[in-house]
Amino acid sequence: LPHPYRNIASPSSLIYPSPPPKPLDIHPSFSSIILPPPTHRTPIPFFHHPNHLTELQKPAPPTPPPVREEEEAPRPLWRLVPVYGEGRKHRATSTTTAAAAAGDTPFTLASSSSSDSETGGVSPPPRKKQRAAEGEGEPGAAALGGTSLGPSSNNPPGSFSGLLLLGGTGRQAPGVMQANGNQAGGGEIPSVGAQNGDVTGRDSSQAEPGDEPTSHGTGSGGFTFSPSAQTPAAHSNGLPSSSAATAISLVPGPGGINPEQSSLKKKKRLSQSDEDVIRLIGQHLHGLGLNQTVDLLMQESGCRLEHPSATKFRNHVMEGEWEKAENDLNELKSLVHSPHVIVKMKFLLLQQKYLEYLEDGKVLEALQVLRCELTPLKYNTERIHILSGYLMCSHTDDLRAKAEWEGKGTASRLKLLDKLQMYLPPSVMLPPRRLQTLLRQAVELQRDRCLYHNTKLDGNLDSMSLLIDHVCSRKQFPCYTQQILTEHCNEVWFCKFANDGTKLATGSKDTTVIIWQVDLDTHQLRLLKTLEGHAYGVSYLAWSPDDTYLLACGPDDCSELWLWNVQTGELRTKMSQSHEDSLTSVAWNPDGKRFVTGGQRGQFYQCDLEGNLLDSWEGVRVQCLWCLNDGKTVLASDTHQRIRGYNFEDLTDRNIVQEDHPIMSFTVSKNGRLALLNVATQGVHLWDLQDRVLVRKYQGVTQGFYTIHSCFGGNNEDFIASGSEDHKVYIWHKRSELPIAELTGHTRTVNCVSWNPQVPSMMASASDDGTVRIWGPAPFLDNQESEEACSSMDS
Repeated sequence: LPHPYRNIASPSSLIYPSPPPKPLDIHPSFSSIILPPPTHRTPIPFFHHPNHLTELQKPAPPTPPPVREEEEAPRPLWRLVPVYGEGRKHRATSTTTAAAAAGDTPFTLASSSSSDSETGGVSPPPRKKQRAAEGEGEPGAAALGGTSLGPSSNNPPGSFSGLLLLGGTGRQAPGVMQANGNQAGGGEIPSVGAQNGDVTGRDSSQAEPGDEPTSHGTGSGGFTFSPSAQTPAAHSNGLPSSSAATAISLVPGPGGINPEQSSLKKKKRLSQSDEDVIRLIGQHLHGLGLNQTVDLLMQESGCRLEHPSATKFRNHVMEGEWEKAENDLNELKSLVHSPHVIVKMKFLLLQQKYLEYLEDGKVLEALQVLRCELTPLKYNTERIHILSGYLMCSHTDDLRAKAEWEGKGTASRLKLLDKLQMYLPPSVMLPPRRLQTLLRQAVELQRDRCLYHNTKLDGNLDSMSLLIDHVCSRKQFPCYTQQILTEHCNEVWFCKFANDGTKLATGSKDTTVIIWQVDLDTHQLRLLKTLEGHAYGVSYLAWSPDDTYLLACGPDDCSELWLWNVQTGELRTKMSQSHEDSLTSVAWNPDGKRFVTGGQRGQFYQCDLEGNLLDSWEGVRVQCLWCLNDGKTVLASDTHQRIRGYNFEDLTDRNIVQEDHPIMSFTVSKNGRLALLNVATQGVHLWDLQDRVLVRKYQGVTQGFYTIHSCFGGNNEDFIASGSEDHKVYIWHKRSELPIAELTGHTRTVNCVSWNPQVPSMMASASDDGTVRIWGPAPFLDNQESEEACSSMDS
């Protein structure tokens, strides 16, 4: 071997008892660690050939001085162990970390047990039962116990590869940093130091001028060792050690990990959804005027708010530079899906340009735009004719009124830009206020999915919180009996709220109609008027559109109809065409000056307020009537299980609804689109009158051959309520077939249900038990009773 090995101590059998070893030294010609011999023992050299490395006979170890009990434990000891061949591993014992030196790491720095030094004996070989390469695979294991210290490791198996430097673990070695603080019950562990630095917590760039770091191999760790004399060691928390002995520096060498490179991780590429969200946020912030924030957001995320050509186009439109905006459209041709889109966008641009010229009084320029730019597009010729008529406007206000235009300025250009954005793909330019649109859609969806939502919400997002989901409590729903009206002395057949919600009319078998006044603040009702004289009882009531008059009909045998003035309580008209008639149903024309009435004996009349017969339709057996909002069409259910539309002006009729069972009654929604039918033995059916299809059949209600009247109600007429022969009131959401609430309290058949059109939380029900119940939300102080009064069923 070369001469540097002559001064190296023998293999692992040599140990150095107390006192501690002298500071380490680096041989100038080989740059490896040389341990100075102890004062009481002469180092035993190796044989020169690496294949004949055997130990010479060792002299008897001297007897160590006795250790007193009060003395401290021995200082850590160090030893060098030869490593043979590639893939050979040495297992070193340690209380905290075991050094595992693979074949590609010639020299390894590790810590070893020094318990044998207490008796002065020779260090035994490592125990075979200890786990091999303890700590192998952990990030800190290589740095603490397995650092390369020798020449290249490309040696054949069995050849000499280097030396393994092992040390004791009883106490902290002088000058060596504690890597992880106090471990293993507070023991101080000598280990190689700071992460990506030396044991003193320094980087290699902070080494002393006298230190000459030397590379030892290019293993996976790529570390180099250099002595740092007179450098105090430091703990991982940054506090310096009290010892000023020599320290071993761990410096990143060739192939090592650069701390700067490790900290500069490559940014993860954003997903498409993440980019879309960033763009939406950027658009919203841009609308708020936070342009610098938008720029910083786009720069940091690497996204683009919109295409550069779209940005130029936007700026030119807002500045009114129409020629440049047209040139920008040519650049956007390749980004749109259809060439016709460019023509539409150009038409909108030139229209704005034309109107602004007219407002500025530049009639000749406007005419030039109309003739030479708009007309050659050959698009929307009808609109061009309308634009040409604006040339005759004498002043600006007249122009704005006829064109329905905001005038030259930011407002009209923003509106124009919103229209133009609709033609561009979202990858080029986002649709206007896209984030607000999505949030509004989410709010509407949550509201629609809420089974008990019964309050009015405007389109403004400020009306509800965006931070939590929208949920309405069932206790806010009209499922609790607030008041019981017992003034009728017989069966109550019908009830109906006035259109303004301030009155309730109830008709009974006791021949009376009672008008109730509704207190909109307390939601309490009081008796206002009693209308008497209906000899056969009252089975149907109809308020006039202005709530001035009330029409009352009797049962099948009744041939009379009463028209009452509710304001004065006087009977205005009592109409009877024939004693053989049966007038059981009535409906007001939207103009409030006419009404239609009929019955099952074939009468179908149209009359005025004086009771005069205006028109009649022969041979129609009417079960129920309703006048549509067009003022011409009257819907009538007949004994043929159908609903037909009759036009009294041109005397035509058509079939609209056909059922398989008798239609006992029906009502129509405010918009005239939906009809709610009570079908004998079937229950409640919802029909679409425009498409003439059955939309939904509602379950739960018990319907025989009694006439039961259901109703639309709640906010936006989202709910449906109906009485039932099982003494209950059923409530459904319009889109759910199963009831969301069953209201109990009546003791006999519930004949009619009416929802207050102005107070969504108020509902009335009339029953054969002679009572009228007013339903409302649960009171705050009696939640338990509310739970008992309303049993909810999930849909």
